[in-house]
Amino acid sequence: MQPRLDLLTLAVPDVAAARRFYVEGLGWRPVFEVPGEIVFLQLGHGLLVGLWGAAELAADMGLPAGAVSPGGGLSLAHNVGSPEEVRRCLDDAVAAGGRLLKPAQPAAFGGYHGYFADPAGIRWEVAHNPGWAVADDGTVTLGPVDG
Repeated sequence: MQPRLDLLTLAVPDVAAARRFYVEGLGWRPVFEVPGEIVFLQLGHGLLVGLWGAAELAADMGLPAGAVSPGGGLSLAHNVGSPEEVRRCLDDAVAAGGRLLKPAQPAAFGGYHGYFADPAGIRWEVAHNPGWAVADDGTVTLGPVDG
């Protein structure tokens, strides 16, 4: 199996509310949707995120209702080019209906970051990491941050 992620499905309690946050609030573009059922958003080169009801995702996995919880034990990350962009992205998320979890501040890794939760409770880190670089082919290089 190739080490690759093509689709990330987020379990949400309310697809319409999730759509309002990501599409109307943050300005992300749907590539396909079935209103009230699922919304697919383009996240990056060859990567989509699907917003799907938690109960429907659990059923699709063959699990009982309630077995899939929004947010779970993970966070998603959005890397930006400066500390100012970190602050702006966190402000945009809060203005769109997200909840600030950790204000923008210096990070232990040497960069700058903060966290917000979307209306479903899915946690996002917004970070400026000077050691993070992405080549034209999508390969990520991650190195130490001087400072």
